[in-house]
Amino acid sequence: MDRVAIFVDVQNVYYTVKQSRGCHFNYRVFWDQVTAGREVVCAYAYAIDRKDPKQIQFQQILETIGFTVKLKPFIQRADGSAKGDWDVGITIDMLEQASQIDVAVLASGDGDFDLIVKKLRDPHGVMVEVYGEKSLTAASLIQAANRYFPIEGPLLLS
Repeated sequence: MDRVAIFVDVQNVYYTVKQSRGCHFNYRVFWDQVTAGREVVCAYAYAIDRKDPKQIQFQQILETIGFTVKLKPFIQRADGSAKGDWDVGITIDMLEQASQIDVAVLASGDGDFDLIVKKLRDPHGVMVEVYGEKSLTAASLIQAANRYFPIEGPLLLS
């Protein structure tokens, strides 16, 4: 039985699916799909903490499914721009799990992850599966992965 670690870039998945498809990602179907016949070593969902009641409810649903939700504070800058990025945190967690897993599942279309995907795949021998919204997933990330799955069909909540 393969040992799997799951890493979900919640903000990226939310905005890309919403922008491209006008709906939401089905985390339950995703969980069932990526864990079938596998031993789950860890499953992280990385989100921004805005103290919003709807977001808190959503995070509780993720925890009920089986994810550990990691939160980073929402930072509003003086110029009106906002910051809330988990790229480094996700990368560190992926590297820390590399020796303990056979498969890494990344849900994100962010091309910044192509380097960590290559690092897991080549020197560490980890199979990497990437799930991303087809029209908004970086080509470099798709090429770096062992397997790419577009977010479509039952992975969408209408």
